[in-house]
Amino acid sequence: MSALVIGTRGSALALWQANAVASALREAHEGLRVEVRTVTTTGDRVLDRPLADIGDKGLFTKELEDLLLDGAVDLCVHSMKDLPSQLPAGCALVGMLPRADVRDALVCGPRMQGARSLADVPAGARIGTGSARRAAQLLAVNSQAVPTPMRGNVDTRLRKAAGLDYEGAILAAAGLTRLGLQNRIAALIPVDQMIPAPGQGAVGVEARAGDERVQSLVDAVRDRRTEACVNAERRILAALDGGCQAPLGAFIRFEDADDGAAADAERFLALDAAVLSADGAQCVRARLRRACGGDADAGALALDLAQEAIELLLKGGARQLLRPCADQGGAR
Repeated sequence: MSALVIGTRGSALALWQANAVASALREAHEGLRVEVRTVTTTGDRVLDRPLADIGDKGLFTKELEDLLLDGAVDLCVHSMKDLPSQLPAGCALVGMLPRADVRDALVCGPRMQGARSLADVPAGARIGTGSARRAAQLLAVNSQAVPTPMRGNVDTRLRKAAGLDYEGAILAAAGLTRLGLQNRIAALIPVDQMIPAPGQGAVGVEARAGDERVQSLVDAVRDRRTEACVNAERRILAALDGGCQAPLGAFIRFEDADDGAAADAERFLALDAAVLSADGAQCVRARLRRACGGDADAGALALDLAQEAIELLLKGGARQLLRPCADQGGAR
């Protein structure tokens, strides 16, 4: 069997994700040779401008997808929150690994060591983020904080957070944990304060549409529960035309029955979604919970929940809140 070639960005986190997929595939298929090839994307090259200023679609994926369509790689591995809701013709999402912690995390520099929550961030503190979603939700909790543009990989952002231009930063908890940097987390931000980006914490595998060999190999390592939830979150993103640069959060997950219930008690799918104004002053939310009979029903139920959430958000004025983002840009 010829080697399977994985395309990925070259950052430490992207390599961690690609190697996690490679290891899972090798373990599932004895004798399978898997190689990892790194690519520099537009989002990696252009670090001196906000994402909104360099475009919205495929900033971290286009170069990888070009190699995929040319046959230079067999699959690409992405952070699902970076993958646009619409894939190029000829590309298909073929699987996801089990999801990690979806929460955002507060990282503190030396001048903000006492902060243990967003409410603890002192007035005027500059909190680094390249995400309008994080910035808006930070301001909704603490209007005295100052969200400040920040770009770069995880190591770069941690270094900046400890420098003279910032008092702290907000990063994804999953990335910090995967890189063994969980000791830098000052506070895990509750989902009810900061709803994650669609797909946050999930690693996805993209392949050429109709590539049965790759699909059969990936089938052995897919996590269907993660896929059910993330696909529905991405449905919300696509329906609101937020792109990956919008102040929009969506999180769907399985929940067990109430504490003390029998082991075979009903399980639930729960959804939280929100669209905010850039300053966090306005917010439209949807919160839903439905009984889930089993994994076989989860995908359809998650999509039903997503559709219900879309209708609630639109009815509440989400389109009007997103219009400035569509006109000017912003980062998720």
